[in-house]
Amino acid sequence: MSIAPALREATARLSATSDTARLDAELLMAHALGLSRADMLLRQRDLAVPAAFAALLDRRLNGEPIAYISGMRDFWTISLTVTPDVLIPRPDSETLIDAAVAHFAGRAPASVLDLGTGSGALLLAALSEWPIAQGLGIDTSPGALAVAQGNAKRLGLADRAQFRLGDWGQGVDGPFDLLLINPPYIARDAALAGDVLHEPGSALFAGSDGLDDYRRIVPDLPRLIAPGGMAAIEIGYDQRLAVTALLEGVGLAVRPLRDLAGLDRCLVATR
Repeated sequence: MSIAPALREATARLSATSDTARLDAELLMAHALGLSRADMLLRQRDLAVPAAFAALLDRRLNGEPIAYISGMRDFWTISLTVTPDVLIPRPDSETLIDAAVAHFAGRAPASVLDLGTGSGALLLAALSEWPIAQGLGIDTSPGALAVAQGNAKRLGLADRAQFRLGDWGQGVDGPFDLLLINPPYIARDAALAGDVLHEPGSALFAGSDGLDDYRRIVPDLPRLIAPGGMAAIEIGYDQRLAVTALLEGVGLAVRPLRDLAGLDRCLVATR
């Protein structure tokens, strides 16, 4: 079978389980061919469907996220390796980098701390944005740190990025110009569906109300944020008031930002 009918057939099969069926089919085909999606689409008339495509399609039909199947995910201006050890970076989280770019307009942060670094997405995006910056990523998962270290090396940022096991800000010496924080914030009993069912629970769930990790992170922030610096903190769409109260309770000024869907997504905290 040639590429075009195979994509149509795969799209039809995926449409029952995916809201992005055509895109999924194209990404899987490109991955099977070892090409970028753009190259695959340009050359599809000259290409044959590779044998590997059927197995990849079956994995997606069984609900496995595209990012885990392909092993890659684009974020900000970089491409990251991802595995089931880490949360899949999402465009919503780029709101944190947007907030930092606005805050440091005309200057650059010299030091960056990423709490809950996972794949290293936020830290490595910041280091790619500011070539003079040095960064530290903290995570409780050895598997996640291995992924982050591999990403730093592949992106040529290993000399400016350190990663280590840790428990949020405990034992971390500050201050830092920029803090990037994307903790678990889903309530333990929340009903979930889609790709998130395949992601590590330790990166998703935070107690009965989704706020447990904020309660542990916030007390350390006043000493970790440098004068003139900021913390960009990701939140769930309905958590602005609760997390703002925690931050204001330790004397920080807070400003909310919305994501591309118009939902509350980031709180900017300053001293």
